[in-house]
Amino acid sequence: MHPITTTSELAAVCERLAHHPFVTVDTEFLRETTYYPLLCVAQMASSDEAVVVDALAPGIDLAPFFQLMDDKRVMKVFHAARQDIEICWHRAHCIPHPLFDTQVAAMVLGHGDSISYDQLVQRITGDTLDKSNRFTDWSRRPLSSAQLTYAVSDVTHLRDVYLALVADLGRRGRADWMDDEMEVLTSPETYRAEPDNVWLRLKTRVRKPKELAILIEVAAWREREAQTRDVPRSRVLKDDTIGDIAVQAPTTAERLAGLRSLPKGFERSKWGEAILDAVRRGLERDPKTLPRMERHKAAVNGAATVELLKVLLRMTSERHGVAAKVIATVEDLDRIAADDEADVAALKGWRRELFGEKALALKHGQLALSIQKGRVVTKEADA
Repeated sequence: MHPITTTSELAAVCERLAHHPFVTVDTEFLRETTYYPLLCVAQMASSDEAVVVDALAPGIDLAPFFQLMDDKRVMKVFHAARQDIEICWHRAHCIPHPLFDTQVAAMVLGHGDSISYDQLVQRITGDTLDKSNRFTDWSRRPLSSAQLTYAVSDVTHLRDVYLALVADLGRRGRADWMDDEMEVLTSPETYRAEPDNVWLRLKTRVRKPKELAILIEVAAWREREAQTRDVPRSRVLKDDTIGDIAVQAPTTAERLAGLRSLPKGFERSKWGEAILDAVRRGLERDPKTLPRMERHKAAVNGAATVELLKVLLRMTSERHGVAAKVIATVEDLDRIAADDEADVAALKGWRRELFGEKALALKHGQLALSIQKGRVVTKEADA
């Protein structure tokens, strides 16, 4: 097959696809050397055709593609959609809607946590996908016939997977269980990389307000720098280095040079001075303006409670055929152990009915876990 390389071809295809109730979509991109993903190929399929769009073709305008993604009459079907949506958000400031993510649906239906696309295809259709072209260089031209075949097979198999999952959700009365997850995926807040908030993504742990203030300022500087230079965050500064800077709080080039996590001579660069400025801004911040540092893991017997909640979660997941990750995360369990009214998904909606109420009852000794015939079961605790 031949890829679409002109705007007129793309517009004609998108007009045809817009007459279908759903379109399956996938993208191939590179981001090893950039902050923003570089869209190389987009592939789409309806019930009666499949196309591959060369997003790097000279002169091609992808506006028709993004207009289709924004067409509220057409369901857009992806597998593990977050990075595909990020591309739409960055390139066209649009988020595909309505949206169906087959990976999320698979988790809701008990196919395991974050099941891969090829595993899901094999499980539902029995077909084995050739994934040998997954990590090829999609920016090189011309695209090979093997690459085109791979790209098309992704979206054609996705049609069968989607229809099977939708039918199963309907049979099991779980169609509305997808709503919360799709809300997160289609929220602009999920894709806005606000520099002042990126510190929340860091695994680095800080204990003092001063350290937190520096962490926020340095992480924000790194984000803006990575965006401006369009390079990965780690090319600017590694996460561990930000943690070291927050704890050590260097205010001079000499002290910055003492950090082993920075390259030799870094302190004399313009970036070294920018980091020192960020540290000073952090030290000057009023502690009252800082976000609250949660201490939910400090609850008495909290670790033991979390371990019991993990057993309950695993039991609930197996009994109801829902991936544990969809019901609750480990962080959710930590917060439930510390606070009965924790603002977590596990204590809301269908998750609360399925797991949350039992979790609170177990925490307060109103529910017990026991083993019967090799299986974990719950029972009311003895008074």
